[in-house]
Amino acid sequence: MSIREDFEKREFEYLSPFATKAAGSRGRQFAEEQCSIRTDFQRDRDRIIHSKAFRRLMHKTQVFLAPEGDHYRTRLTHTIEVSQIARTIARGAGLNEDLTEAIAMGHDLGHTPFGHSGESVLNEIYPGGFKHNVQSLRVVDVLESGSTRRGMNLTFEVRDGILNHTGSALPVTPEGQVVKVSDRIAYINHDIDDAIRSGIITAADLPKDCIEILGDTHKKRIDTLVRDMIENSAHRPSAQLSHEKADAMNQLRAYMFENVYHNRRVKKAEDINKVEDIVASLYQYYMEHADKLPKELFAMRDEYSLAELVKDHVAGMTDRYAINLYEELFVAKGWR
Repeated sequence: MSIREDFEKREFEYLSPFATKAAGSRGRQFAEEQCSIRTDFQRDRDRIIHSKAFRRLMHKTQVFLAPEGDHYRTRLTHTIEVSQIARTIARGAGLNEDLTEAIAMGHDLGHTPFGHSGESVLNEIYPGGFKHNVQSLRVVDVLESGSTRRGMNLTFEVRDGILNHTGSALPVTPEGQVVKVSDRIAYINHDIDDAIRSGIITAADLPKDCIEILGDTHKKRIDTLVRDMIENSAHRPSAQLSHEKADAMNQLRAYMFENVYHNRRVKKAEDINKVEDIVASLYQYYMEHADKLPKELFAMRDEYSLAELVKDHVAGMTDRYAINLYEELFVAKGWR
């Protein structure tokens, strides 16, 4: 028996009967020889972590545009926090940690530079609109090159979890459902932490009824939600929060949208205008200069529309790369 087969056997022995087992995966888009050491979900996690798209997350904005300070979250630190929360829940509920981690690590690979501000711009100018979860799936399916073929060739369960980590559709696995809730647990609470640090809000400003239910500190709120999630997911076919905790978290989310995410001190009109100018200008530049696209994208021009390839390129940029490229293309040297 190989090490992988031993892992697969133990999953059936120790995990919940409702957990997704690696040996029962619906498989990959293209058949390939299995690893003798790692399960398919472990391989998916490793492929994501070793990808270029994953490394770029460290230089992509979470909420604050060009924040001054070393402790504000980036898209990468957000991803790590989601993974930590999701793995704790999965372990407590007897679910598959490897699948959970793979989905968590890949869920935001398609995010644009400048966070949701950049996403909004691409959504307006790209025909058909832009959604980061759809782009995340395109990253793992097409844009990241594998050793023998285009894309990472991930399992169905990981791909489904990535695509449906946001939006109205529910992931088909309880592990994907854990990541969907963990993403929200993470960003609401760490964005509160960043907003308090920046002086946008104070702890006393948070809705009191929500705080009474969830807790008055960052640590307490996450602990409350994690414990509630485990309690309402263990030995069940689906993973979810209790109605009380879900309602409190959603109210807190609504507060954050009203007071932080749309707050002009967080995203000043001047900064938003800069983001719009940078993203739109770079998009238009490559629409007019297709030969300047990276060679791996330019090679796909017979398979995909130019607009889609340009969208792929701009969406994949980090904040600082987009700014530097914009200055190089559009700002006179004497004005920099």
